[in-house]
Amino acid sequence: MSTTDTAIASAEAHSAHNYHPLPVVVATADGAWMTDVEGRRYLDMLAGYSALNFGHGNRRLIDAAKAQLERVTLTSRAFYHDRFADFCTQLAALCGMESVLPMNTGAEAVETAVKTARKWGYRVKGVPDGMAKIIVAANNFHGRTTTIISFSTDPEAREDFGPYTPGFEIVPYGDLTALREAMTENTVAVLMEPIQGEAGVLVPPPGYLPGVRALTRERNVLFIADEIQSGLGRTGRTFACEHEGVVPDMYVLGKALGGGVVPVSAVVSSQKVLGVYRPGEHGSTFGGNPLACAVALEVIAMLRTGEFQQRAAELGEHLHQELGLMVGGAVEEVRGRGLWAGVDIAPALGTGREISEKLMDRGVLVKDTHGSTIRIAPPLMISKEDLDWGLEQIRAVLRG
Repeated sequence: MSTTDTAIASAEAHSAHNYHPLPVVVATADGAWMTDVEGRRYLDMLAGYSALNFGHGNRRLIDAAKAQLERVTLTSRAFYHDRFADFCTQLAALCGMESVLPMNTGAEAVETAVKTARKWGYRVKGVPDGMAKIIVAANNFHGRTTTIISFSTDPEAREDFGPYTPGFEIVPYGDLTALREAMTENTVAVLMEPIQGEAGVLVPPPGYLPGVRALTRERNVLFIADEIQSGLGRTGRTFACEHEGVVPDMYVLGKALGGGVVPVSAVVSSQKVLGVYRPGEHGSTFGGNPLACAVALEVIAMLRTGEFQQRAAELGEHLHQELGLMVGGAVEEVRGRGLWAGVDIAPALGTGREISEKLMDRGVLVKDTHGSTIRIAPPLMISKEDLDWGLEQIRAVLRG
């Protein structure tokens, strides 16, 4: 057996089969490139589902992590530490908000947003106890906890995990009329991705997000934007909501906030909203730990320059122009914004998984979703030459 086959067989024998990875075993990575245990190089055009917006082994982030590793890595929230205030202050400023509640993973941040919205509904809006409702969009992906999959419409994420958590109403994504009709006096929040990533990089129709913002203001309902995948430069702006001139009541952040080095997530909102918490009502041992704060502070500093947002906008325009030329025949549709695209492959050519495997054979790593769609999301620091090389491999596979 090859080194790859041996590693995969061992992993399959001793791990739960909750993922179906491509058959590549990565050993090292640098920038936009990964190298497997056999020494083969691959262009990473997934970037850890946007967790690696700044590339693999980004020197600034690694140096920040190394420096903090020598000082202190964890205090728990039983004590303050000397990186916490800067992290909260600077992340709030980046978001144009006032207050930060740090967690670790994206799913934890979404859970925190749900709890926050409910508590705000009872303590501020005056919803009767136990009656709070949160509206979400069909085809959403916000994580895989028991509560979150309770409002998923994806059978793979939901089936066999009941009983489900009540308190959620699902409406079609992009349909303002359905959203308006779903709102009641007990609605406390609308939770949505400004661009639905797992669903295939679905961009809502123009005017939808401003319409959501107007409706939520009118009905005294919190607008929660899950920018875990779409945020922090991916779409060519710091936040995808910015493309529509929308500022939500709450951002849910993760993935790229940890720079692909450590898991860092956060809920960012106003004092009025996050001020509903009292000590002991919510927390996390690792949330806002010194190592996480040190890395995230460097991420925030990099985003403040606007360099990565501009790069995503410029290269994203090129990416979508080139992908658009492929529509017809092998490609049915291309969607997305910035350096983020969902490409629907004609079913006759193969499944998204089959196309991903063929691209892997040519040295490009992408990932499929929902049958015939592949997602493209390279690190924002990718060179135009590398991006063009990756696009040429996609063209070659589709021609074949």
